[in-house]
Formats: sequence, structure tokens, C-alpha cells
Amino acid sequence: MANLKSLAKDTAIYGLSSIAGRFINYLLVPIQTTAFVASGGQYGVVTNIYAYTALLLVILTYGMETTFFRYVNKTEENPQTVYSTVLISVGMTAALFVALVFSFLPQIATFMKYPDHQSWVAVMFVCVAIDAFKCIPFAYLRYKKKAIKFAALQLVNIVLNIVLNLLYLIVLPALKLNPFGLYDAQFTLDVGMVFYINLICTAVVLLCFWRELTGFRWRFDVQLWRRMLRYAMPLLVLGIAGILNQTLDKIIFPYLYDGADEKTQLGIYGAATKIAMIMAMITQAFRYAYEPFVFGKSKDKDNRETYATAMKFFIIFTLLAFLVVIAYIDILRFIIPNESYWPGLRVVPIVMAAEIMMGVYFNLSFWYKLIDKTIYGAWFSAAGCLVLVMVNVLFVPKYSYMACAWGGVAGYGTAMVLSYLVGQRKYPINYPLKSIGVYVAITALFYFLMTLSNDNLPEWAALAVNTALVLAFIGHIVYHDLPLKSLPVVGKYFR
Repeated sequence: MANLKSLAKDTAIYGLSSIAGRFINYLLVPIQTTAFVASGGQYGVVTNIYAYTALLLVILTYGMETTFFRYVNKTEENPQTVYSTVLISVGMTAALFVALVFSFLPQIATFMKYPDHQSWVAVMFVCVAIDAFKCIPFAYLRYKKKAIKFAALQLVNIVLNIVLNLLYLIVLPALKLNPFGLYDAQFTLDVGMVFYINLICTAVVLLCFWRELTGFRWRFDVQLWRRMLRYAMPLLVLGIAGILNQTLDKIIFPYLYDGADEKTQLGIYGAATKIAMIMAMITQAFRYAYEPFVFGKSKDKDNRETYATAMKFFIIFTLLAFLVVIAYIDILRFIIPNESYWPGLRVVPIVMAAEIMMGVYFNLSFWYKLIDKTIYGAWFSAAGCLVLVMVNVLFVPKYSYMACAWGGVAGYGTAMVLSYLVGQRKYPINYPLKSIGVYVAITALFYFLMTLSNDNLPEWAALAVNTALVLAFIGHIVYHDLPLKSLPVVGKYFR
């Protein structure tokens, strides 16, 4: 239990920063969707280019983040040498990537359908190269359990991004101020400035890592690097397939959609999925704490029991988050003040279900990482990606972005089931399936009741009914699995 409390504490710190950061980052949605109307398609450009950068970030880190945790916890390795070797490796590949981008920029921009806006592509690809390098010092902070600094730097990036977007998109045009000649005479907004702002924020955070990048001897151990690459390469395939499950629909949508308004449709989908990203936020917070926790505990005798318990509580709280979003969707929709984006909100529960499956798959993935058989993860993720592509190719032309949402469910579901079935043979863990099944069944029932109340009752009555259902779900958690007396700090008041 002490181990789980430690995990919970770290998850809380990462989670609070992630929740606060995502909440602040959500402010970008009303700012940008207000500035860029759906019919203009500018938000579709943002959605499309950020999907490319998410994929490139995985490629440019090529599994070295997880590999760092694996090797830095090995007793026969020097932690500082591991850190230095990984830094140099990722830094060199990021620099090579930037050189290639500038060498073939016209061709790349044309392929992405932005031949007249090469600067957008160049700026975002430089930004993603810096982000890839930053992943390693961020991992080092997690290894050193410096969760506070980790959280602070994440928030610096997000707050600065919000402030600069607010200035460029709202404040300066309203005041008719034109510093540095940012606007034309009509104060027309250029979506490309969103990408320049991102680059500024990324560079500022990089400068804040001067302590983690100095004060030690930089050393590149070739033999160590080769061993790490052998471990990391299957993770790269796994990572690419995994991120494709998240972003491929937004990349290939303009090529598949049978209509002239593909950027408009993509913008609506991209804005709506922002509300569903609370699941990605929870999963990310859990991942930040869980990855170093798992590798650090791999030698303990009770590790499998702990993994099973962690899985159960992860599912419980993601299902609770799912119900909270559905319960208050009529309020959360105002995160997107421009009503032209609201038709896309029907994808929210579907995308959230896909994110829960992705989180479960992440939890299941540790069995092959712990036995150094990461190739299994590559196969599972590739299978999920293949299913996602098939769903998109077959159904996007007819069903637009709804097919994208269901494709995510199909892709993550495939990877999740395969990982569980094979994992139970290779590294069996006694997950509490009966208890988890009860929570899933209750969630399905409550979702059905909330949907009925949202569709048929006045808004105030629907909110009352939905709140009662959320409280009932919390009551079930407290009664069966998390009595109040077991909580840290406040638990002593319930004994």
C-alpha cells in the first residue's frame, strides 16, 4: 500500500500540473475558435499540422524516453552516462532532422498541401525537434523525482502560449495596435502566427533546463548506445503505431473526405475532441508517475499484485471522468463559444472511450517492457493502427469525422485485447476483472441515463439528474474500494 501511496502522490503532482495545464490550454480553444470561424477552415489547418508534429515527436525520440528509464535503473550502468548518451543521441537526430527539413522544404510543404506557406511547416518542424530534445531532460526530472520543477516548466510553456495567443488573436486587434507589423491594414489574422508563438514558448522552456544540461561530463558511450537502440527500436515502432492511432485520422482526413470543405470538417472535429482530451490528460499524468515506478519496482516480490491494483484504480477514475464530462457536456460545450463547432460534440463520448482503451493498453504494455520483449508492443500497436486505417479509409468518405472517432475505438480496442491475451501467457497478472466489469457496466448504464436526461429534460433538471448519478458512482467507489479513512491527510477524520 505504501508503494501505491507513493505512486498516487507523484500522480497527483503530475496530474495537478497536467489538469491545470490542460485547463489553461483549453483557453486556446475558445480563443482560437472565436478568432477562426469554422467555415474558414483555419482551425482545421492548426489541427492538421499539430497532428504531423505529434507523429514526428514520437519518431524523433524513437523510444529513448522509456529506454532511459530502463537503463538508468540497471545497477550495472552509470546513470550519468546513460543520461548523457541519450541526450547526445536524441540531440544529434533532432539536428539532422532540421537540416533535412530545410533541404527539402518546398517538397515537404507541397506534400502537406501547404505549398504557399512553407514557413508554417518549417517553424513547426523546428519546434518539434526542440520538443524531442526536451523530452530527455523532462524524463531526467521524473527519474530524480523532481515533480515540482517538471510541473512548473510544463505550466510555463502553457501559460506563455495562452498569453501570446490572447495578445495576437484578441487584444491587439481589438485595440488596433500593430507592433512589429504583425497585421495588415484590416488586421487580418494569420493562422501561421499560432506556430511562431509555439516556437517562442518551446525555446523559453528549453532555456530553463540549463541546470539539467550543465554541470556534468557529456559522454557518449557507443556500446551502451547500441544496447539501448536494440531495446528502443521496437518501442519506436510501438510509438509510431500508437501515435498514429491518435493522429492519423487528422493527417489523412483531407485526402479521404469526399467534399470541398475538408478543412472546415477537420476543424470542427479537432475542436470537439479537445473536450474529450480530459482522458488523455489523466492517462498522461498517470504515465509520468507510473513509468519510473514500474521499472523501479520490477524486482519486488509483490510487483504483479501492485500492477493489478494500479490498473483497477486507473480504470475506476477514468470511468468517473468519463461520466463527469457526459454529465456536464451542456456546460463544457461553452469551452467552444462559437456554435458553428458544436455539431462535432457528438464525437466526445466516442473519443473518450478510445482514450480509456489507450490508457488500459498503456498499463498492459509493461509486461513486455519488463521482460525486454518490446517487439510484442510493436506488433500490437501495428495491428491497432492497421484497423484504424481500414476504418478511416472505408468510412470517412461517407461518414466524415464520425468514422475517425470510431476508428480510434477500433484501433485501441484491438491493441488492448491483443496485449491482454498474449500478456496473460507471457507475464500473467491476476487483474480483478469481475470488479472492473461491474464498474464498466455501471458506467454504461449511467451513460445511457445521462444521454436520456440531456436529450429529454430541461437543462437544469438534466444537470440535477446527472449530478445525482455522478455522486452515486462516487458512492460506489467509496463503499467498495476506497473508504474515506484510507485517504491521505483527511483520512484520519473518518476513522
